[in-house]
Amino acid sequence: MSTVKDKINSLGPNEKFISFEFFPPKTDSGFRNLLARLNRMSALNPLFVTVTWGAGGSTSEKSLDLAGTFQNDLGLTTVLHLTCTNTNKEIIDNALKKAKENGIRNILALRGDPPRAEEYWTPNCDFNAAIDLVKYIKQEYGDYFCIGVAGYPEGHVDGSDGALQDPKKDIPYLIEKVEAGADFIITQLFYDADKFIKYEKLLSTYPQLKDITLIPGLMPITTYKVFTRASKLSHASIPDDILTKLQSSINDDDAVKSLGVDILTDIISNINTETQGRIRGYHFYSLNLEKAVASILDKSDILRPVIQSSGEANDEGNDAIVSDSDEEERVIPQINKRRRSSIMNENGLADTNSAQKALAGKALLNDKKVLLDISTGKGALGKDATWDDFPNGRFGDSNSPAYGEIDGYGPNLKIHSHEEASIKWGTPETIKELSKVFVDYLSGRIDVLPWADNALSPETALIQEELFELNGKGWFSSASQPAVNGCKSSDNIFGWGPGNGVIYQKAFVELFIPREQWETELYPRLKKQFDEKAITYYQGDSQGNITSNLSIEHNTKNAITWGVFPQKEVLQPTIIDYESFKAWNEEAFHLWLEWARCYKKNSKSYDLLNNIYQNYVLVSFVHHNFTDEYALWNVLLDE
Repeated sequence: MSTVKDKINSLGPNEKFISFEFFPPKTDSGFRNLLARLNRMSALNPLFVTVTWGAGGSTSEKSLDLAGTFQNDLGLTTVLHLTCTNTNKEIIDNALKKAKENGIRNILALRGDPPRAEEYWTPNCDFNAAIDLVKYIKQEYGDYFCIGVAGYPEGHVDGSDGALQDPKKDIPYLIEKVEAGADFIITQLFYDADKFIKYEKLLSTYPQLKDITLIPGLMPITTYKVFTRASKLSHASIPDDILTKLQSSINDDDAVKSLGVDILTDIISNINTETQGRIRGYHFYSLNLEKAVASILDKSDILRPVIQSSGEANDEGNDAIVSDSDEEERVIPQINKRRRSSIMNENGLADTNSAQKALAGKALLNDKKVLLDISTGKGALGKDATWDDFPNGRFGDSNSPAYGEIDGYGPNLKIHSHEEASIKWGTPETIKELSKVFVDYLSGRIDVLPWADNALSPETALIQEELFELNGKGWFSSASQPAVNGCKSSDNIFGWGPGNGVIYQKAFVELFIPREQWETELYPRLKKQFDEKAITYYQGDSQGNITSNLSIEHNTKNAITWGVFPQKEVLQPTIIDYESFKAWNEEAFHLWLEWARCYKKNSKSYDLLNNIYQNYVLVSFVHHNFTDEYALWNVLLDE
C-alpha cells in the first residue's frame, strides 16, 4: 500500500518513471478486456495508475470498483480521482472510506465542473474548489492519503473562452493547495512543449512550489478526430508544425498514429533537455488504449529504460488469460501476484485448448520484449493490442475498453455555462423552436449540440435534406450516416484507416421520437421490414427500458462501417449492439436533463426539455441494403 510520494522518493537520482490514466469502461465486456490490457501494460512498469471519477450514481461506483481491482487484484499503486464541486459530503466520505478499505492511499483532488446555475447546487456541498477537498482529506485522514492536484501549463479556463488563459493567475491557488498538503502535481494535457517548459520554470521561482513533483500529462495521438476533440475540450494550443504534420495525413489513421508517436517522443525529449532532467516522470492519458503508449515508450530514449528496468517478467507472477477480443481465444500474459488455477474462456469457464496454448507459449510470454511487441502491435499476438485501434466515437466496438473514447470521462453538455447555452441554442419553448436548433446545427449555423461537440462531418451533406425533414417532424437526430458501397480509404469525405483500402457503410440514423408516435404510427408501419430484418433497431427510454428486433440476450452485433485494406483483416470500427446502445441510451437522456438545467426551474424551456426526457424514446435504425443509398430515408419519410 505505497503512496506515490514514497515510490518517487525510492527512485534512484536519475531514474525516470511513467504513469497511466484509465477510465471505467462503459460496458461489462469492456471492463473485462481492460483488465486483459492492463496485464500487458503493467509490464511497461508504471510507477502508478490513476482512475477517473464519475460524480454520483453508478459511474462513481464503477470508478471505485476499477480502482479497487487495480490496487488489489493487479497489485498496482492506484490513484483515485475525486471531484468535489456540487458533490455532497456523503459521496466524498463514502469514496474516501471505500478507497481506504481497498488499500488505496492516493487521491487526485480535483474541482470538477460547477453547476450552470445556482439553483442546481447540490445540498450539503461543502466544497467549492479543490483546496476545500485537500483540506478535508487532511482533516479527516491526516497523512494516510497522498494527495495530487492539477496544474495548467497554459492556464486554467472557466467557460468556453480561453483567451484569458494565464498560468500566473493560477499560482496563488496552486500554492494554497500545496500548503494545505498536496504532494504532487499532474498537468492538464498539452502539445506545446515550450509552454510546459515555461510553466516548470515559473513554478521553480516560488519557494512553496520549487520542490514539489511536477508530472506532465500527455495524451497520445490515436486518431485525428480524438486529437482535435481532446485539445478542444482541454483548451490545449497546437503548434503550427504539429498541426501541419497531422493534417497532411488526416485521412490515414495509421499515418496519424505513427506521426503521433514521433510528436510525443519529441515533446518528451524537449522537456528532458530544456529542464536538464528535472522532470522525473510522465503521465499518459491512455484513453484505455495501449499501442500508442507502448510505441512512445519503446521509441523514447528518455523513457525506454523505464520499461527495461525491471528485467524479464517473473514466471512466478505470470498467468494467461483471454484475449482482448471476445471473438477469439488468443492467449495473452497476466502479470499478477495471485495465481489462477486455469485458463478461462470468454464465458468464464475453463478452456482446455487455451490452457494448452498457454503452456506451449509460456516461455515466450514471460519475456518482457514479447509483451512489449504485443502492446506495440507486433508479432502473431499483436492483434490483441490493435483490434480496437480505430474507434469511431461512441460507435466503436462495445467490447473495447476504449468504447466511448474521450466521452469516457462522462456525459458532457459541451458548453460551460447557462449563458453559453442561451447563446448557442437560444431559449426554445416549443417543439418547432427546438426543431430549429437541430436544423441550425445541420446547416452549420451552430457548431455544437449536447450530443455532438464537433462540426458536422462532410458526409452529412449527402443526407442533409432528409435530416432536415426528419427534424422538422419533431424527430430529433443525434447521429447519422449515409450508405456507401465502396470508396477509397483516402476519400476526403468517407475515408479512414490505412491507405489503399476500400470503405463500406450502411445507412444509419438515431432519432428521439415521441413515444406515442413510435408505438402507434412508426413501429406499426415498419413492422414488416423489422420482422424481415431489412431494418434493425434498438429503442430505449429514459428509464432504461430497451427493445429491439435483434437478440438482446446474445448482444447481436451490427457492423455499420467496415474497411478492406491490403495485408489486414477486415476492420469494423463502427459497431452497434445492445451493450453499446444501452450505455449510450442512459447518457443520451441524461443530456436532456443537463440541457434543461441551463434554464430556470419551471420555465417554458425547462419544462419542454424535461417533457422530452420523460415522453420521448431514442431509436437507432440501420438499413442493411447498403447498395441503395436512399433505402432508409425513403422508408422513414414515407407517410
